[in-house]
Amino acid sequence: MPDSVALNDSSGAGEPRRRDLLQIGMGAVAACYAGALGFPVYRYLATPAIRSRLEGEISSVAIPQKSLPEAGAATMFLFGTRPTMLIHHQDGAWVAFDAVCTHLGCTVGFEPQNQRIFCPCHGGTYDMKTGEVVAGPPPKGLNVYRVEVSDEHVIVSRA
Repeated sequence: MPDSVALNDSSGAGEPRRRDLLQIGMGAVAACYAGALGFPVYRYLATPAIRSRLEGEISSVAIPQKSLPEAGAATMFLFGTRPTMLIHHQDGAWVAFDAVCTHLGCTVGFEPQNQRIFCPCHGGTYDMKTGEVVAGPPPKGLNVYRVEVSDEHVIVSRA
């Protein structure tokens, strides 16, 4: 019997115990779980700061002639991270507006047949030449960009 007691009393000083391995494993699982929950929260909170930094870095966008809309049509592009609309009017004039509705942030669309810029979310209507509110709930007009036309491209910049 003394031999069996000696075997059970051995502490195995150099070897990890089953409980230690279980604690390490549970700690690793908890760390992964915390990371899986924490990273999306971090991205959500950091996104406005990243967007504002990116928007501040962009001062103009050049659109090549081959990508330009014909008269009476519009094209959408990104000005930094913001959707932007470039309209080529029938009279040859060019205008560019922020394509985000000032009511709740939906993306607006150009409707040449109705001669308006329309927000499908809540029926906001904007003037296609000035970007000012014509009807609906938007509190203010669309942001206007400066447009310069050259032989090779159109340059849209902050007004």
